[in-house]
Amino acid sequence: MGDIFFYNTLGARREVFVPLEPGQVKMYTCGPTVYDFAHIGNFRTFVFQDVLRRFLRSRGFHLVQVMNLTDVDDRIIAKAAEAKVDIRDYTAKYIEAFLADQRILGIEKPDHVVRATDHIEDMVQLIERLTAKGFTYVSEGSIYFRISQFKNYGELTHVDTTGIQPGARVDVDRYEKADARDFALWKAPKPGEFFWNTRIGPGRPGWHIECSAMSMKYLGETLDIHSGGIDLAFPHHENEIAQSEAATGKPFVRYWLHAEHLLVDSQKMSKSLGNFYTLRDLLEKGTKPSTLRFLLASVPYRRQFNFTQEGLQQAANSVERLRNFATRLDNGKFPEGASALGKAAEQAREGFERGLEDDLNTAQALAAVFDLVREANVAMDRGEFRAGDVAPVRKVLQTFDDIFAVLKDDDDQKLASIGMETRAGATSNTEIEELIAARQAARTKRDFAKADQIRQDLANRGVILEDSKDGVVRWKRK
Repeated sequence: MGDIFFYNTLGARREVFVPLEPGQVKMYTCGPTVYDFAHIGNFRTFVFQDVLRRFLRSRGFHLVQVMNLTDVDDRIIAKAAEAKVDIRDYTAKYIEAFLADQRILGIEKPDHVVRATDHIEDMVQLIERLTAKGFTYVSEGSIYFRISQFKNYGELTHVDTTGIQPGARVDVDRYEKADARDFALWKAPKPGEFFWNTRIGPGRPGWHIECSAMSMKYLGETLDIHSGGIDLAFPHHENEIAQSEAATGKPFVRYWLHAEHLLVDSQKMSKSLGNFYTLRDLLEKGTKPSTLRFLLASVPYRRQFNFTQEGLQQAANSVERLRNFATRLDNGKFPEGASALGKAAEQAREGFERGLEDDLNTAQALAAVFDLVREANVAMDRGEFRAGDVAPVRKVLQTFDDIFAVLKDDDDQKLASIGMETRAGATSNTEIEELIAARQAARTKRDFAKADQIRQDLANRGVILEDSKDGVVRWKRK
């Protein structure tokens, strides 16, 4: 195993990953703002973060991951007021749905999933530290961070600060344009708006202070990795750096990793264009969780992702190909001995690892695995695959699945956990396997008419069978 390299947004360069404490990784990942159901652009980032987590753990690191849930911001307050409910009640259903969606996509639960509204006191304390050091000022009851006091402002995204006007402020949680302005740490309440009574005054936290307070509470004042979508780099992450380092005098994050945007058919995803998809939208259309996870993980995180129906179908075919190969590997009866495939398997495993070491190049890693699958299938078809080849090839599949987590055929169970079926009227994987077994039994009894009838029945349902020389039946959907 070689060194791990990440592209660090801070410094805009590829760097060897060396955590602050040997063998220990402290990682903070920006979670969703829970005012609605998360969309597939969000999950592109969350799947990337899961691949990152799984890879680091596979390399022996003890990892502590914190993910935040932003459950108070301008949109949440407005929507909760419109619904005439408390913001905690408003966000509860979206938090529950998000955590269920994470499980459905095979995303491991971070060590700490933290709600902003549970950490108001931590935010107040951090604002007090900044005030004591002269980085804040009050205007109309709100407390602002004075970016002119922080000399390194803009080092992450290189935003231009030369034209900033003293006292120019932004009150909304999200900027509408990329200009540097003093930002709210604590926002005074508007009439009728929900607020907390605190020793720094009534109000609620600004968006940026939430992540600084929560990350440092659980991980300390310097983190190894902070990740999120590229849209968060400015202003959110830039402001996190400013307020955190102003308070502590220490580097806030050593490696910043940002996932690129997801497009749909080469266009920005939006409800007005009719190309906006939540995870559940796609599941209701018949997409399997494993298919979507594989697709989202297959494109390296720093490459812009173009989501298409063709890509979704290719991902479904890839997962079925891998599962069929795993079944063939486990159930096949192979001659004793070993072939050159043992060496090919080791080379494939090394190629897989090298791909992930290279800034999580998942496309390169997958290429190594699929090259091996193709070579092994050819060997099986020719009768050249040996019993001694099974263990090294299976080891490659396990190494792959430790990261990609799609081999287990549990899509139906995952969908059932949220009251969904795989697709309306579709034949489940379990039913397909049962029909194949019935066909095999008919062939054994030389009842070829029944065997042909089952084969045709499956074909009518869009399932194609392939009989191999070793007696294992492979199948795929049209």
